[in-house]
Amino acid sequence: MASLEENFPRGGIQKKPTEGKTPNPKLERDNLFDVHHEEQSQKRKRSQSVQGKQKKFKADNIATAKDSVVNIEPLTIEALCEGMLLLGCIKEVSDYELVISLPSGLSGFVPVTQISDAYSKLLSKEVAQGELLEDLNSLSDMYSPGMLVRCIVTSVEKSADGRRSIKLSIDPKKVNKGLNASALASGMLLSGFVSSVEDHGYLIDIGVSGTHAFLPRQKAQNYIKAVKRGPDLKIGQNLNCIIVEVKNEGRVVRLSVDRSEVAASLATERQNWTLSNLLPGLVVKARVQKVVPLGMKLSFLSSFTGIVDFMHMDPEKSMNYSPDQVVKACILSIHPTSKVVRLTLRQAFLCPGGSPNQLSNDRMGAVVEESTVKAFYKQFGAVFELDDGTLAFARLKHLSKTRKSFKPGAFKTGCKHKCRIIDYSLMDEMCIVSLKYQIIEARFLQYQDIHTGDVVQVLECNPAGRKLILTLKKSLIQSKLPVLSNYEDAKAGLITHGFVVCAREFGCIVKFYNDVKGLVPKNELSSEPISSPDKVFHEGQVVKVMVLKCEPQQERLLLSFRLSNKPAPEDKKECTPKKKQEVKYQIGEMVDVKVLKKKDSGLEVSILEDEGNVIASIPTVHLSDFVATCKLLWHCLQEGDVLPRVMCLSDKGDHIILSRKSAVISAVQEEQIVRSFSEIQPGMLLTGYVRNVMPFGVFVEFPFGVTGLAPKVSMSDKFVTDTKDHFVVGQTVIAKVMSIDEEKQRVLLNLKVSECSSGDSAAESFALLNQYFKEMKEIRNLLRRRGEPSTTQGLCELVPGKELQLVVQDVKEDGSALFSGSCVTGLTVTATRYHLGDKNIVPGEKTKALVLHVDALTSKVYVSLREELLKQRAKQRLTENSQHSAIVQHIAEDFAVVSLLDTGQLAAIPIASHFNDTFRFDSEKLKVGQTIIATLKVVKVNDHGVLLAVQDPAKKKVFVRVRNESETALEEMLPAVKHSLSLGDTVTGTVKSVKPTHVTVAIDDKLTGSIHASRILDEVPIGSFPTYTLKAGQKVTARVIGGRDVNTHRYLPITHPHFTRSIPELSIRPSEIEGKVTAMLNLKEDSALKKLGLYNAGQTVTCFVKKYNILKNWLEVEVAPDIRGRVPHLLLSLNTKVLKHPEKSFKNGQAISATVTGTDVTETNLCLSLTGIQSLEQGTITVGMVTKVTPHVGLTIALPGGKTGKVSIFHLNDTYTENPLGDFKVGKIVRCCILSNENGKIQLSLRQSRLNPKSNSKVEDVEITCIKDVKKGQLVRGYVKSISPSGVFFGLSTSLLGRILFQNVSPYFVQKQSLYEKYLPEGKLLTAKVLGVNGKEKHIELSLLPEDTGMPSVLPESLGLPRYDAEEEKREADDREKREELKLKTKRTRENSESEQEAKPKKRKVCPADENDSGIEIYYREEDDDDQEEEAVKKKSKIRKPDEAPRLQVSMGFTWDEDMNAMDIPVLNQKEESSESEEEEDLQSKLKKQTKKEKELEKQKKEKELCKLEAALMDPSRQPQSADDFDRLVLSSPNSSILWLQYMAFHLQATEIEKARAVAERALKTICFREEQEKLNVWVALLNLENMYGTEETLMKVFERAVQYNEPLKVFQHLCDIYANSEKYKQAEELYHTMLKRFRQEKSVWLKYASFLLKQGQTEATHRLLERALKALPTKEHVDVISRFAQLEFRFGDPEHAKALFESTLSSYPKRTDIWSIYMDIMIKHGSQKEVRDIFERVIHLSLAPKKMKFFFKRYLDYEKKFGTAESVLAVKRAALEYVETKSSLADP
Repeated sequence: MASLEENFPRGGIQKKPTEGKTPNPKLERDNLFDVHHEEQSQKRKRSQSVQGKQKKFKADNIATAKDSVVNIEPLTIEALCEGMLLLGCIKEVSDYELVISLPSGLSGFVPVTQISDAYSKLLSKEVAQGELLEDLNSLSDMYSPGMLVRCIVTSVEKSADGRRSIKLSIDPKKVNKGLNASALASGMLLSGFVSSVEDHGYLIDIGVSGTHAFLPRQKAQNYIKAVKRGPDLKIGQNLNCIIVEVKNEGRVVRLSVDRSEVAASLATERQNWTLSNLLPGLVVKARVQKVVPLGMKLSFLSSFTGIVDFMHMDPEKSMNYSPDQVVKACILSIHPTSKVVRLTLRQAFLCPGGSPNQLSNDRMGAVVEESTVKAFYKQFGAVFELDDGTLAFARLKHLSKTRKSFKPGAFKTGCKHKCRIIDYSLMDEMCIVSLKYQIIEARFLQYQDIHTGDVVQVLECNPAGRKLILTLKKSLIQSKLPVLSNYEDAKAGLITHGFVVCAREFGCIVKFYNDVKGLVPKNELSSEPISSPDKVFHEGQVVKVMVLKCEPQQERLLLSFRLSNKPAPEDKKECTPKKKQEVKYQIGEMVDVKVLKKKDSGLEVSILEDEGNVIASIPTVHLSDFVATCKLLWHCLQEGDVLPRVMCLSDKGDHIILSRKSAVISAVQEEQIVRSFSEIQPGMLLTGYVRNVMPFGVFVEFPFGVTGLAPKVSMSDKFVTDTKDHFVVGQTVIAKVMSIDEEKQRVLLNLKVSECSSGDSAAESFALLNQYFKEMKEIRNLLRRRGEPSTTQGLCELVPGKELQLVVQDVKEDGSALFSGSCVTGLTVTATRYHLGDKNIVPGEKTKALVLHVDALTSKVYVSLREELLKQRAKQRLTENSQHSAIVQHIAEDFAVVSLLDTGQLAAIPIASHFNDTFRFDSEKLKVGQTIIATLKVVKVNDHGVLLAVQDPAKKKVFVRVRNESETALEEMLPAVKHSLSLGDTVTGTVKSVKPTHVTVAIDDKLTGSIHASRILDEVPIGSFPTYTLKAGQKVTARVIGGRDVNTHRYLPITHPHFTRSIPELSIRPSEIEGKVTAMLNLKEDSALKKLGLYNAGQTVTCFVKKYNILKNWLEVEVAPDIRGRVPHLLLSLNTKVLKHPEKSFKNGQAISATVTGTDVTETNLCLSLTGIQSLEQGTITVGMVTKVTPHVGLTIALPGGKTGKVSIFHLNDTYTENPLGDFKVGKIVRCCILSNENGKIQLSLRQSRLNPKSNSKVEDVEITCIKDVKKGQLVRGYVKSISPSGVFFGLSTSLLGRILFQNVSPYFVQKQSLYEKYLPEGKLLTAKVLGVNGKEKHIELSLLPEDTGMPSVLPESLGLPRYDAEEEKREADDREKREELKLKTKRTRENSESEQEAKPKKRKVCPADENDSGIEIYYREEDDDDQEEEAVKKKSKIRKPDEAPRLQVSMGFTWDEDMNAMDIPVLNQKEESSESEEEEDLQSKLKKQTKKEKELEKQKKEKELCKLEAALMDPSRQPQSADDFDRLVLSSPNSSILWLQYMAFHLQATEIEKARAVAERALKTICFREEQEKLNVWVALLNLENMYGTEETLMKVFERAVQYNEPLKVFQHLCDIYANSEKYKQAEELYHTMLKRFRQEKSVWLKYASFLLKQGQTEATHRLLERALKALPTKEHVDVISRFAQLEFRFGDPEHAKALFESTLSSYPKRTDIWSIYMDIMIKHGSQKEVRDIFERVIHLSLAPKKMKFFFKRYLDYEKKFGTAESVLAVKRAALEYVETKSSLADP
């Protein structure tokens, strides 16, 4: 029921109460509409105009329209009174009471004695016996926070300070006191309490005297499992019970606690609720009567009214409610005297047994910086929206400190305020917040905030009886010693304050916080022996003790009064630091500190968290990771400055050392540390700092005190002369653990950058630079904040890149100059000779200069006067990671300033690439004026004044030599040997080693040469390995063809001065040994470039595999000794298997044939392809690699040659799948076909039918390229694209979208679009039927309805949604008839109005929604065929003969759908009605301007409209539009079942299931007993209704009654049909079995079951059923039954088996002409012509009566005339003649 209500259109048809209890509430609506409604739909405007008309002639209702305005306020504590019933939610459970959350943020409590009688008895028994009872469970065992309970107020007590406390009871005797035994009805939802546990179930106390309520055990099993509170229900447990059955006038009731039944329960009129017994927690259907600013008024259970305040509106709908809308509501409270009923519309309360949303613990007490006012109610308070989107309420008194200081203007919608969550109201699902400053700032808000040892002055205690024990002992409150509140904290040596609780001869017992106690033995009481401690110490005395030993598990604590520090008495002169050092800090803890004193070694600071009582130190070297910054920061800081986020490095008790090194802090926070020696593993990388620098190495310390040694050899990749040149004490380093000596506890470290870096030097060096500038910014901000002398201010303002106006002061001998200026007062401004450029300057001259660097430590500013830096250039957009040439302008300690050549902008580059990269030889150092390549990393304008960049690693002189990837690895290369060889010399040598692409040859003892793979054979077979034709040790004769540089491996020209020191390059190719050798390398230095130019694109070359580069994804090859090539991954093969594992497919040294495609970017390599030059033309099949997977769209694929293409989801496969992209991951290699290549956009397809067109594989989903491929009536598959208000958009191909209107999506009516979004997510695969194609506008209309597609409905039936159409099996004839009937009615309606106005062109129509509309739009189609209209006229007599009431064909069952809703067609057509509503709208504006004449005309017009309305009401063809109309109709035709069924359908449209049931019951009583068929129609409709909306139980009850009052067989058959149509096959099966037992002799039952089984596809079961049928039925029926089974087999089963059945029957009964006829008919329909002729031939040769033979000959002749030829017709005639002749010859004697 719940889901039904949710998905059904809210609102519906206005019902006029027949009893006449309440006046029509519609007239109250008028004064509301000018306020409070954002959207006023066409529908609502129309309904207003109708009201306007009604007011004219319903003057008697005017009095009721002036109803008083409803005053709706939230519930207040003043409104509570004894006896008031409330729905509450358990907030907390303690031993003796339940704290209950009540609506509007109130709370009350239920004492343990007010639970139930049975529980109170057990309590009394336990108290009397004085021992624990097994049966008695504590409240916390039975109740938990979040449970909803029904309560009654027993008293509201006022305390002396004016606070009120609400005392409640949940005892059923009090809560249900309004109920008596006779009032109980099945379906009622009551709260009951377990009063005793019996063998077969539980006795439940429901508080109704004289009634015994019983809950069977099996009915409780599911509930017990779900709540998980043990295997049984407990006495005193509260249950939500539904009455299942009432016996003996209510003296005995049977209950159920099934959670699903409880959740679906609704209070209805049938349950006879009255205002005196109405209960909170009941869920009812209600109708909105009136909406006002503070809430709204509802009517429910036909005659009751209730109110909903603003706190209980559904927050999702907020104020979008309209009068007459039907909603579900839950009763919150009932006032005992005024009988005011309050309700809630919040979703959590609309399913009984549920529980409201709770607040997470961490939110309670949270301060919300910005909460937005949603609404302000001047008498009550304000509703806010918090930062997480939830709503909160602040009472008026919590909006400001005092009443006087309250400003309503500050609480307009949208204003923002700071507030604190002080409570959570479960019943309102809202946080309660306060804006009071003292509450926001309060240290303690709830018990959880208070820890033992907290110092408090005054504490309020709430009445819920929790306890806090406080101390006022001055010495304890003022103690600065640590608080000891549990045994775990009591570590040996801890000194703290406690108090003596007992002194005996064995010593003293001292107590601390949280009841922690310890013993001071006699010998530890004092340094002098004490004989009787009780005389020296008194109870309550505060003492200072030291912990000697503690065993937390045993809670044993041994203490001493003899403190380890000097046993001086506690006098005032105690040394302060001692006292201050008693707080222990964890290593890694972050603290804020204040500078107390600057010392040479560092800073003395106080920790702010401890009010500055703890003193610590930060050594200067620990102020930063950068040595220069440490000095600068020490210089800048002053006493009183605050340093945030400093880390505790070590706490030795007497002094704490702190560190600000960010690398060390992040290592500790990311747990990349070792806490002890045992955790160290070789290979670990650890962040630490240099502790000491010794001649033999460096000692490094790590956090937590672990130390290691980096010996001299492991300190640097460079040669270390003096260790002091490389590292300084305190410097941050990253060390790699080499080895550990566990015995001596020593660690050996390695500090070489090559070992300790991650390999990405650019990222590491940039991280250092970024951190450096971040720290510089912090220093600048510190100086700015201080803002004292102008010098420091000036320093802050100066940043690199700033232009200054300066005056030359002095020019020094070395060419540098000093400057002064107003903006640089007190600073030394200098420019080096290089930076003066070509300018000759003289002192006193004014000049412009650009700041390069500011050294705050020495107050020096370095500037430049160079033109290229000063000249203004157009700003260029720079991109990150772009490379630029740059000139070094200035070198500081940690970075260098460079200027970009192309833009002149300044950038900073790091000098060090790593923390450990500290030493440079002079040749490696950067020099001013040097050009470097820089890669930009930060290009945005920033506070530093410079861009951030890193030096390009490839062009940087790196200290670790990295082999260039294009070099041939000549591993065994000997030092250069001078030789006298020249080009063309023949040498003899021995093969030394064979490598894949070259062979090394020892020419003599010292000289080694190399033979390249291309220089071994003249003709190289593809796939061979030329180098392996030579063996080590083999003698070879070769010729010198070139030389190679030993150091750079570059090929040298012969003329090169170093040629004589090169490695000779040799050849053993026969052609080169014998012929003339051309100098292959005697060109100039750039020979490689020129050589590459000799190769043209498209040329084929033989090359040799060097290796497959996995990182770069290319195959490296060598074409000749001096020419390298690369084959990109995708050009290696067209075979996807090869591409998946290229490293396995290509062996090093193998000869392969490749096509040149060009040269690479650096022009040092040829670009090659192994698959030829790829043309990406349409239809080409190629390979690609997936680079991106876009959900619901498709793939992006990298193609050979660097292009990319797109594959849509429609081209991934020939058969669409539910998750089409599931098989594709980035990096997957695929074969693809190019569909199009236009404007650089390439579309691809992966369909098999495209890749292998000859394979003729099955194409399940054909490609749809254009709208012409789509035909009406075609079934197509595709993917859901999106859902919009106009329907579901459905992708049929990349370019085509179809639209599915919502009424074509499913046969169910759905109100919420979100439901479609849930069941039709984007990308869902569906089958749809094409309803229409509009080629011009490219519109395709589709349908997903099961009857169109043959697929199950996209929305499952289990949702319980109402159907557009509940007729399961539409017979075509019926359908057409009904459509015609409908058309006639619309036609007639149109004819009435055509006199005034032409009808609209015949298009699809929508019944306009009138005031009584349910909000469902009914669509029906009107055929454009005139013949059909004529047919309809002919059939008119059949449809509507007044003398015979319309009969309903029972097979139709009962539904409301297009046909039923003919009644919703309005009398006036759409055009008129809408125009009238517009006139009505404009009325207001016209009124003022109207003249007398106009007013007269207006009046006449109104009269005409009234007449028209009356005439319309008199029209006999008028359709009923309200309950009253139907009542009139059923009075005039009481026996017409179709009217009754329309009446039921009318109620079902408004989701009034109960009312529809009531109509059915009325019909059964009203229809005359002789009209059996009419009565049966209503019974069938009722069965249908129960099947759709009721439970299995209610359906069975109706069925049993129907069987009693009708012919049982018909009722059984109808129920079987109902089950089959609603796909409840299991139930249908069971019912058929029952029928076969009960109606064995009924042939129709066997046949019906057979047809059911065949439709299910159970042919075997059908064959078995036939055998059973023949046994059960009399022999005379056998032939008929067999023939009928055979016919069914033909229609639904196996035609071959059907033929066999006919054949066997006819062989036994050859003279049964009726069976022959049936057989012929079926074969003509289903069989081949040959089979049909065979049957005719057999029949005409039978010896039958002439009359019958004549019949068969005639049929044969007709068949041949229709399907045969002239010859076959003649043949039949001849056969007939022969038959006649034989007959006549037999007749003649």
